Amino acid sequence: MGPVSAIVLYAITWFMLFLILIPIRVQTQGDLNDIVPGTHAGAPEHHNLKKKALWCTLIAFVIWGAFVAIILSGKISVDDLENWMGQGVPAAASGTSE
Repeated sequence: MGPVSAIVLYAITWFMLFLILIPIRVQTQGDLNDIVPGTHAGAPEHHNLKKKALWCTLIAFVIWGAFVAIILSGKISVDDLENWMGQGVPAAASGTSE
């Protein structure tokens, strides 16, 4: 895995995790009974994005580290993934030489 691949993998991991964390513990205007006229009751009042971004960075680093360790160890290869998903034929059985 090259450095660019590692950065892309981290970015994808971070953004997917961040999208999962955004709705957790959001306090809406409707929850606080403080609805500003012209806004929806579900509009966030307290979203704590800075704290969520920090937690996301730490958790994503751990998950990314696990991904990198698996990829670099070679325990799971692309051929393994294709076989598990039922896609394609392993390179050794396809009859093509590399």
